Amino acid sequence: MKLEGKVALITGAGSGLGRQAAQLFTAEGAKVAIVDIDADRAEQTLKLVEQQGGDAIAITADVAVKDQITAAVNATVDQFGKLNIAWANAGIVSRGGAAALGLEEAVEFEDLTESDWEHVLGVNLSGVVYTAQAAIPHLKANGGGTILATSSAASLVAYPKIAMYCATKAGVNGLVRALSLDLGRYGIRVNAIAPTHGMSPNFLMPPGAPVVGQSYEEVAGPWNCTASPIPLKVPRPPSLLDNAKVALFLVSDDSAYISGATIGATDGGTLARVGMWFPEDLNPEAVPNAN
Repeated sequence: MKLEGKVALITGAGSGLGRQAAQLFTAEGAKVAIVDIDADRAEQTLKLVEQQGGDAIAITADVAVKDQITAAVNATVDQFGKLNIAWANAGIVSRGGAAALGLEEAVEFEDLTESDWEHVLGVNLSGVVYTAQAAIPHLKANGGGTILATSSAASLVAYPKIAMYCATKAGVNGLVRALSLDLGRYGIRVNAIAPTHGMSPNFLMPPGAPVVGQSYEEVAGPWNCTASPIPLKVPRPPSLLDNAKVALFLVSDDSAYISGATIGATDGGTLARVGMWFPEDLNPEAVPNAN
């Protein structure tokens, strides 16, 4: 097992990628602290982990509050005796970001408030800073360890109506690079994953909504890879597990010499292409003079 004897803390583990990863990491031998702002969701994840024979604890904490995430890290060490992996996974979308799905009204950037900014900044970037700060002394005590952050494809390319979210995730990438330089001397690796596909609809749903447990693509209906805009054609949709497996690679010894990287998990070639269309993307009969 890839994480035998390791202790991992995962924030935002009450749903989505964090829940999937808690199950995967414990299946790979780790003891896991399931941290979430929603106590009920954290307990639900704990039950799923225990049902598969995993060893975990559930902790309620708001990552945007430094004292709370510090207490969560300390509780993990009190319970399991050490900390090897700290994954700052918790994240929220900026207000107005769910408008495309009809879940809320669109909000123009200039109409977003100081409170809106402080909220998304607090969870998405300050939460990563605070998680890392709390974890570092324990990782140093071990002679090394791993910090992982969940960034986003939105840190690399623009998405509509979520400029604040994009800014915080780009900040995560910069933080990862800087910390990898500062912490490498202690044997601490720092990386991020930037999911593009295979993420949970819960991300855009109201707090307390039922946990979906599948990706956007999985809940959209029958999968047709030919019709999918993802350049890579695979006969099944991308899943939460696809992202969790990339995270597993980055926190395991399989990636012992990777640090300071932001990996485009579940990209499928989407980020590699340009925005314009080419004849092979279209029906040749609809293109004048196409051969």
